[in-house]
Amino acid sequence: MKKKYTDINKLRDKILAKGNLPRHIAIIMDGNGRWAKERRLPRIAGHNEGINSVRKITRECGKLGVEVLTLYTFSAENWSRPKKEVSALMNLLLKTIRSEIDDLHKNNVKFTIMGHIKDLPPKPYKGLIEGVEKTKNNTGLNLNLAISYGSRTEILDAVREIAIKAKSDIIKIEDINDKLLSDHLYTREIPDPDLLIRTSGELRLSNFLLWQLAYTEIFVTPVYWPAFRSKELFEAIQNYQKRERRFGLTSDQIKIEELGK
Repeated sequence: MKKKYTDINKLRDKILAKGNLPRHIAIIMDGNGRWAKERRLPRIAGHNEGINSVRKITRECGKLGVEVLTLYTFSAENWSRPKKEVSALMNLLLKTIRSEIDDLHKNNVKFTIMGHIKDLPPKPYKGLIEGVEKTKNNTGLNLNLAISYGSRTEILDAVREIAIKAKSDIIKIEDINDKLLSDHLYTREIPDPDLLIRTSGELRLSNFLLWQLAYTEIFVTPVYWPAFRSKELFEAIQNYQKRERRFGLTSDQIKIEELGK
């Protein structure tokens, strides 16, 4: 165990020394059910173990100095799952917030949420709002949970807001551009993700941050979320550190820009 702990510390130090860390990491936490099934456990056991991954990755991102960690916690489509599973997930969400929020606050983590959270049952909704309020002035890692979230709905909500403002002459049609739409998304107060991690090996975005991921680096791992820990996070970040982010430019243009700084 001591050697493993030492190895993790060395990996972390190596990543920090390399620099070029992602400011914002977004994660599609997938594979809880399959992790449980392979162990002949009920699906909720996978969700329970997934909480341990959330706890570990949150702490690790704090140590690395990552600014924002956005976790795809519960999609708008997840409401269509069996009622028993949804109910268990809501209870787990409430239990987790109640047990973790003091520790998050102690570690200067700012807790935020995005999505149609008013769709949640009263108790989980109240617990989430209390957590946001308690940590709102913290200045460390921003742990941002996407709950009852769907990216298409987010974009439609933004379009509706813009349309209402245009109809009321608050904005002009010619003012509508990329920045204006971004300023009406749920994520308007945080930067777009630099790195998206998807666990369980699935190769799809699942209606997650479709607008914000336009130039995000994507890393897919076959590891199920309940088994995702520091080592797996470091692998994704090291892969990111090797990439050249061009944002539509050529490598030569990037080099010229860097020389001009």
